[in-house]
Amino acid sequence: QVHLVESGGGVVQAGDSLTLSCAASGRTLSSYAMGWFRQAPGKEREFVASISWNSVTTHYADFVKGRFTISRDNAKDTVILQMNSLKPEDTAVYYCAAHGSPLRIGIRDEDFGFWGQGTQVTVSS
Repeated sequence: QVHLVESGGGVVQAGDSLTLSCAASGRTLSSYAMGWFRQAPGKEREFVASISWNSVTTHYADFVKGRFTISRDNAKDTVILQMNSLKPEDTAVYYCAAHGSPLRIGIRDEDFGFWGQGTQVTVSS
């Protein structure tokens, strides 16, 4: 059983930065793509970024391109989402997810088989 735990959320002002971390336990995820999604109040969960198992390929939602960076450390089974130039519209619960199939990468909700509990990010104007 895979267990994903996010950390690093908080309350910041517009223009600030935050670094989210996701730690995996229970099984190594070094062969699996990882992703970040978010869900704002009253909205559906949406894709933010994903990274392939070997860090060669990354995907970003248009609304975070140039501001957010996803990275991973397979030796530590962790995934990082560096968020810069935060905006109030980035306020949401951010979820870490592991792809359901090894060696594949995706951007759809249904591509990911394991999810963390989420961490709240609040950006004030």
